[in-house]
Amino acid sequence: MSTATTDTKARKAPAGERVADWADGRLGIYGLAKANMRKIFPDHWSFMLGEICLYSFIIIILTGVYLTLFFHPSMNEVVYHGSYVPMQGVTMSEAFASTLDISFDVRGGLLIRQIHHWAALIFVAAMIVHMMRVFFTGAFRKPREVNWIFGFLLLFLGMFTGFTGYSLPDDLLSGTGVRFMQGAILSVPVVGTYLSMFLFGGEFPGGDFVARFYSVHILLLPGIMMGLLVAHLILVFYHKHTQFPGPGKTNNNVVGMPLLPVYMAKAGGFFFLVFGVIAAISAIATINPIWALGPYRPDHVSTGAQPDWYMGMPEGLIRAMPGWEINLWGHTLVLGVFIPLLLFPLVLCSIAVWPFIESWVTGDKREHHLLDRPRNVPTRTAFGVAWIAEYIVLLIGGGNDMFAQYFHLSINAITWFVRIGFFVVPVLAFIVTKRICLGLQRRDRDKVLHGRETGIIKRLPHGEFVEVHEPLSQDKLHTLTSYTQYQPIEVGPTVDENGVERKVKLSEKLRAKLSKGFYAENNQIPKPTVEEYKEIQSGHGHH
Repeated sequence: MSTATTDTKARKAPAGERVADWADGRLGIYGLAKANMRKIFPDHWSFMLGEICLYSFIIIILTGVYLTLFFHPSMNEVVYHGSYVPMQGVTMSEAFASTLDISFDVRGGLLIRQIHHWAALIFVAAMIVHMMRVFFTGAFRKPREVNWIFGFLLLFLGMFTGFTGYSLPDDLLSGTGVRFMQGAILSVPVVGTYLSMFLFGGEFPGGDFVARFYSVHILLLPGIMMGLLVAHLILVFYHKHTQFPGPGKTNNNVVGMPLLPVYMAKAGGFFFLVFGVIAAISAIATINPIWALGPYRPDHVSTGAQPDWYMGMPEGLIRAMPGWEINLWGHTLVLGVFIPLLLFPLVLCSIAVWPFIESWVTGDKREHHLLDRPRNVPTRTAFGVAWIAEYIVLLIGGGNDMFAQYFHLSINAITWFVRIGFFVVPVLAFIVTKRICLGLQRRDRDKVLHGRETGIIKRLPHGEFVEVHEPLSQDKLHTLTSYTQYQPIEVGPTVDENGVERKVKLSEKLRAKLSKGFYAENNQIPKPTVEEYKEIQSGHGHH
């Protein structure tokens, strides 16, 4: 008797599945993805500002890689014989000649150049707006102080990466900017001349600064920024995203969409939208037409020389500063340049250190995952608006010649406006913003206690005319009242229980004064209490 045996062959997995299993066995990708791909992200239009920063940075990297294939970072002199006829026969550096070649001879080169430049401008602008959104809503509070510092460093490095980038073509405009920077370096006492000689390889302009700026621009600064950006995103992912207060939203949950597939699909579409807008701007609006400026010569300066807008702040400081000098022991200290060189990082760092100042003043050590409404923190909001006003004043100072030309004003009048406005405008902006915030707080308090105005006028039996108010919904009441209102810190008794005078530290007195400046009675409107709400809703004084 014979027995028939049937060999059942195991089903062979598809090639893609086998590759995925191989990778998962060595990298643990499946477990990592399973734990994080369903992570929830809140949905609000203001969160797109951070995405614009990320996407414009990616665009900068992609277009920058393309440009490096054709750019020659050399200051060796050559005679131009390329396609741009007006420049033929002109002596220029290889850097300038290769930039002309990219613009006129490389297929798509001019468009890529302009996308790269416009993306850099939008990158810095988006970072400033994004940081202001984070600042005004209090998203920098514990546990995100380190991430705030990462963002500030990205902004600071982004400004100088842009400066080194537009200096590479060695045209007349960028050369003037480099000369401006070299003058600022020379104003540093003792070490200024050494720094200048090291940077330029000798007397300005030397023969090495384009090559050195090139290495810094494509390797050093982008590498540091890439590391900061990755660390920034990791911390955002780890700490979870902040969200605006509302029904069902607490410090312990996140209400929104899962990362996959909803958020990733929207983010991918938004990337192409940002890329398309930047490409459209680059195709329509010419930026940095170096062929109209010509190569850099130390004895020439282009008319109306202006840096990119984000460098207008230090430019404005130096233009507004009087030309003060001090001569000591045969050495000249150029205060007209050195003082603005010190003020520039101070104006920037005033925003960077704010999270630590606010944490110290409030003494709040809790984690915060819900955002503030700017009106509910009047002092912080007023400070942020004052900083923006200061920035705008300095931008006007950086372009005083252009404002004088186009608005038919005196350049001296504009300079004096900047000098006075540097001290006056931020103070006025602070006061006005604070009053607006207090007014909005007062209106919210009235809404909570009395309801929404309906526009319906009712006559009471005794002849009085009143407007009918409609009570707010529970969702709206929650949104208007779900915030923490800090109380000012007191110094406390100066005498202990034994009658011995206690020595009060100067830092303790300063903290109490700052706390009163932030949260005293005239610096915030008291939040309505449950008792007040119940009393009014019960009919006493409510129509």
